[in-house]
Amino acid sequence: MANKKPVIAICYDFDGTLSPGNMQEYGFFSGLGSSAAKKFWCESERKAKENHADPILAYMNHMIGEAQVGNIKTTKEAFKNYGKSVEFFPGVEEWFSRISDYSKKHDIKIEHYIVSSGLKEMIEGSRIGKNFKKIYACSFIYDNNDAAKWPAVAVNYTTKTQFLFRINKGIEDDNDNKRINEFIPENEREVPFARIIYIGDGLTDIPCMKLVKEKGGHSIAVYDSNNRNKKKKDSEILLSDGRVNFIAEADYCINSHLDQIVKAVIDNIASKLKLSLLEKKPFKISKPVVDVDSKAFDAETTPVAIE
Repeated sequence: MANKKPVIAICYDFDGTLSPGNMQEYGFFSGLGSSAAKKFWCESERKAKENHADPILAYMNHMIGEAQVGNIKTTKEAFKNYGKSVEFFPGVEEWFSRISDYSKKHDIKIEHYIVSSGLKEMIEGSRIGKNFKKIYACSFIYDNNDAAKWPAVAVNYTTKTQFLFRINKGIEDDNDNKRINEFIPENEREVPFARIIYIGDGLTDIPCMKLVKEKGGHSIAVYDSNNRNKKKKDSEILLSDGRVNFIAEADYCINSHLDQIVKAVIDNIASKLKLSLLEKKPFKISKPVVDVDSKAFDAETTPVAIE
């Protein structure tokens, strides 16, 4: 059987990283009025504080409540349809296939993953949903009528890291809580952290960014070019604090700064992989052809094969 190609996993946050806004603001909020988004997030934050609740669980619960009041559909199919209207940063829709094609010259396979606090069904229904090997995001329990009834999976800033370990160990089953905790030597893992690239935009990504960077991978903080001053400043703080390797505008077009960074990281990983293969091969210095009758022959200085 031929050896499998080495894999580089590129893991993305979604809101603020691939898309300029919160995905809930596309489609879902249209039935709640023009000022729905701001009001929704304020009320969701208030509920979380008053009940000492996880902010992600609070917003998911609030979505169900608001949908009932506004008679808005919350079926899986409805969420997928809302996802169709999500907008993206420049170059995002062409990015995944182009970066995957770039890696082929190194005989490396790229796998794209989402690790997000957004909604899984909306990401699946978006124009880029088909590009990901796995989408780790929030999801609901649905009733017999396929309507959302209760949060099933809530992905917050700390739980995000567990999904990096699932990618690292090659454990895709979200419900497998046994193998994820088993010890596997780093060099035997499906995707060593040194071959993980994490791209995020803000505070909720810090644990993932720091984890990947500290374990030898590469973390990139992106910022919205339309909100340059604030977002760039936030990213610069992450860089100065040593939590990321690079910062760049959320511009995924060819030859953008982000494009150059990711390609350079792929080149770097490819070079290290090639060196590691060479190190495993025996390195020998051939014995020179020597006239044994020559008085110039010096046994102590003649190179010999290194075993």
